[in-house]
Amino acid sequence: MSTLIASDLDRTLIYSAAALDLTMPDPRAPRLLCVEIHEHKPLSYMTENAATLLAALKTDPDTVFVPTTTRTRKQYQRIQLPGLPAKYAICANGGQLLVDGVADRDWRRRVDARIADECATLDEVRAHISAAADPSWLRKERVAEDLFAYLVVERALLPADWVKELGAWADERGWTVSLQGRKIYAVPKPLTKSAAVREVARRTGAELTLAAGDSLLDADLLLAADEGWRPGHGELADSGWRAPHVDVLDERGVLAGEEIVRRFGARATAARVAPVRP
Repeated sequence: MSTLIASDLDRTLIYSAAALDLTMPDPRAPRLLCVEIHEHKPLSYMTENAATLLAALKTDPDTVFVPTTTRTRKQYQRIQLPGLPAKYAICANGGQLLVDGVADRDWRRRVDARIADECATLDEVRAHISAAADPSWLRKERVAEDLFAYLVVERALLPADWVKELGAWADERGWTVSLQGRKIYAVPKPLTKSAAVREVARRTGAELTLAAGDSLLDADLLLAADEGWRPGHGELADSGWRAPHVDVLDERGVLAGEEIVRRFGARATAARVAPVRP
């Protein structure tokens, strides 16, 4: 039985130096492998055990591992995950489907058409955010792949209700808002990881889909999967989000990433010898 594994990256499989604090204090003190360098500095890590497990998982001919991230293509391409290169990768929260590292233009046209039909424009959303944000806590404002906007903020100075108020405004216009670390994302509702994952499943003929993620932008991905896992940290954990087929891990931080890869491997192995229940 073929298995598609769609995993969020940041704070799910890989962790920045700041996000490593999610793990601490922990007596296991795992050995780490750097998987991303930016501006000549190490940026993201996973445990050495997770790296070994992921490399082994990618050698399984019945398993398709699909990195599934909100990062832009350029940001994703900085990451060097262990093991064989991924045939498929999903970037920009589902807006870009990469096949052997090349963006699928037909997929992008389909995504753009849905957003144009169902949502307020990116320009309108950006204008509102710019007017509502306070320079005292706003550090950067960015647009990703001409699809969505995000802010880099000083969390300690961010007003408690600001994200909630922005979310209510955006919801009426077909957009969703998510706070992840120091970033606030404003994303069109049709722009989802799950839609892109379903397209990869269709192309590969995968019979079982597994997923993992930690943020509200991963909720649709987890709901669309046959089975899923979320770590003990992140937006989903903070909100108490649960689903019957999604296991909640006790582990937090980089150790959660290791456990997720371990669960992926065990379930993919079991799928080769046991049918999926209807």
